[in-house]
Amino acid sequence: MTDPRIGSALPSVIAQLPDGTGVIVRHDESPRIERAAIADLCRARGIVFGVAGDVALARDCGASLVHRPHGDPEGLPLSLPVHDEREADDAARRHAALAFVSPIFATRSHEGVAGIGVERAIKLAKRSATFAIALGGMDRARFAELNDAFYGWAGIDAWLRT
Repeated sequence: MTDPRIGSALPSVIAQLPDGTGVIVRHDESPRIERAAIADLCRARGIVFGVAGDVALARDCGASLVHRPHGDPEGLPLSLPVHDEREADDAARRHAALAFVSPIFATRSHEGVAGIGVERAIKLAKRSATFAIALGGMDRARFAELNDAFYGWAGIDAWLRT
């Protein structure tokens, strides 16, 4: 997940991502041209990328999916955030390609919000009926605690610490 806090370090973060990973361009408040440039960095590395919210930008950039689309995803696969049972049910009902279950642990991107914890996260992942991605205070060590209930993990702060 991109975040404006990454700032000018974003190109180096994208450069060090492992093969087989993906990036969700989530700079919602940034100008369209800046978000498109992030997509270009991912494309140059061969990294799968999605665009948050903006279906037109996702389509124009050749994104693999749109995250939490504003309106109809226009045939693009979608990913959705899952913070509770209602959102897990929505991910299942809408046949989301991915469900980002969060925040599993406390995280700076959701300051003041307690993490939902491993047990509840696993239940929400199963309830979403799709490939679940663990998010919220995640890193490689914490991902190992999730007992194979998740397809993968995503982070913001994990990349800020590199």
